[in-house]
This record gives sequence, structure tokens and C-alpha cells, in this order.
Amino acid sequence: MGRLEELRLITKVATLYHRHGLRQSEIAERLDLSQASVSRLLKRGESEGIVRITVAAPMGVYPQLEDALKDRYGLKEVIVVDGSDQPAELLHHLGAAAAYYMETTLQPDEQIGISSWSETLLAMTRSMRPIRRTTGARVVQILGGVGDPAAAVHATQLTRGLASLVNGEFSMLPAPGVVGAARARKVLLDDPYVQEAVRRFDTITLALVGIGTVEPSPMLARSGNVFTEAELAALTDAGAVGDICLRFFDAEGEPVEHPLGNRVIGIGLHQLRGCRRSVGIAGGTRKLAAIRGALRGRWINVLITDERVAEGLLSEADATKAARTKRGRLSAAR
Repeated sequence: MGRLEELRLITKVATLYHRHGLRQSEIAERLDLSQASVSRLLKRGESEGIVRITVAAPMGVYPQLEDALKDRYGLKEVIVVDGSDQPAELLHHLGAAAAYYMETTLQPDEQIGISSWSETLLAMTRSMRPIRRTTGARVVQILGGVGDPAAAVHATQLTRGLASLVNGEFSMLPAPGVVGAARARKVLLDDPYVQEAVRRFDTITLALVGIGTVEPSPMLARSGNVFTEAELAALTDAGAVGDICLRFFDAEGEPVEHPLGNRVIGIGLHQLRGCRRSVGIAGGTRKLAAIRGALRGRWINVLITDERVAEGLLSEADATKAARTKRGRLSAAR
């Protein structure tokens, strides 16, 4: 799978250079690469037969979908992988793509925020190769990871494991993601170790997050960091379609204001939007509405998803645009 990820990056660089006419320095800035890496990848494009008269995308690489999504939703970067009806296979595709993105775009002294309860992010760490160079990176847990002891190991694996892979340090958030009452949240936020992690939220330059539906994922459900069925129903009634770090939003991406939010210990959506790169890694058509909401709210500016979701995002956007055009014409006729 590592070779496919490399071919995907080679194809992207070659497309920007040969089809869109960008200079190597512009490509380097856009893709968070060094100019030397861009030059090397362009040469590899020729030796791999990707660059001929036109850019020939290998199987499993979707440059047209990626460009269309970037233009439609104003994204900094998009990576589209093969879709699959097999959850484990799709998880592997997304994790491998996210791992390669991390390996190739990590910047010096990067402050990396990572959510606690994402199977996709765990798959990313399992696919990553250790970075041996000095990075100066720090990994910060951005959603409380304390919960059921049998499941909480995942939060530790993600934060400490990623820090080891990027040859950096880490800051844990020693608190649950969801507490029983708002007053309990206030008590925990007074803890000096919790405060240390929370203060780092505003310094994060690269956030790695999953995108969830209102129904919690199996990993999140096992962790105990969930709301009750009645509370989730209340969120749905309030218009919620998805969440990032248990911060819920509606179909248009607007935050869903609900008292339940006062029980979450984690990064806020507006803090997430302030990151230089906020990377949403999610796939599967059941998450289509949630991913669309995250894009409309501009809570992420980099998306790693699968081809079926990508096509659904574009089809929905086309339908919405056509409906608005039709309404405009009817209003003008009146």
C-alpha cells in the first residue's frame, strides 16, 4: 500500500506542474513539501511512466475527484482512496493514505493535535513508518481519553504512539471526553495537568480528527465517553448530523448549541478552525451527511476520504446549486 500512496503523491505533483502550470516552489508550499522533494517526485513521475504527454493516473488514484472537491469546498488538500463495502478494508485504505500524508508533509516543530477515539486514526498510526530525523514535534491529545480501562488503551496508543513515530514529545489530556455534569467538567479543568494540555490547543498547527455521526462508533461506545440514547436523540432533534471531537454540528455545518456541550472536555470547533491544517479522515457513505456538514462549516481544510463519499459530496453540491439556481429564476420571473 505504501507504493500506491507514493504513486498518488507523484501524480498530484505532476498534475499541478504539467497540467496547472504551477512552479515547483508553489507546489512545495501548497503540498507542504520541500522544493527538493517536488523536483525528485517530478523525476519519479517520468521514470514511472506517469508523466508522458498527459498525466496518467494509476488505478486507485483520483486526481479529478480531488481537484473538484478542493474547488467546490475551498479545501487546502484532498486525498481520495478506493471505496469498499468491507469496513476493515476501507479503514486500511484511509489509514494508509493518512500515514503517507503525515510522513511526507510533517513540518519542523509541528504541534500535532489528535483525537482519542477514532479507529481511522489508529489505523493511520499502524500504517506509519517511524521518522528518524529530528522533528521538534509535539503530539497533543485534544479529546479526553479516560474511560473504560479496556478501551482507554487506544487513547494512549494514539497519542504516545504517534509521538514515537514522529520522533517527538507528547502531552496527554488526563480526563474523560464526557463527564456526568458541567460542574464536574469545571473541577477537572482546574487540574494543572489538564490545564497544561488544554493550553496547548491554541498552539496546534496540524489537527488530525475523525468525523463521526450522531450514533457513536463502536470504539467510542466501548470507551464510555458517550451520551445516553435519550441525549443523542435530543441532539438529533436539535439538527445534529455529525461531530468532531464530540462537538456536534448540523447539515449546514453550524454548531449545535446544546447543554450537553458543557460536559465535553476537548478542543472546540472554532479552535480547530484556527489550525493551519485541520485534517478530517473519514469514509463510508453512512458518514456522508456528517462529512458534508464538516466541510460546509469549514471545520477542516484537508479531507482524506473514499471515492464513493467524494462522488456523493459532489453530486449533492451539484443538486444544491441547481436548486438554488431554479429558485432564483422563479423569483426573477415573479
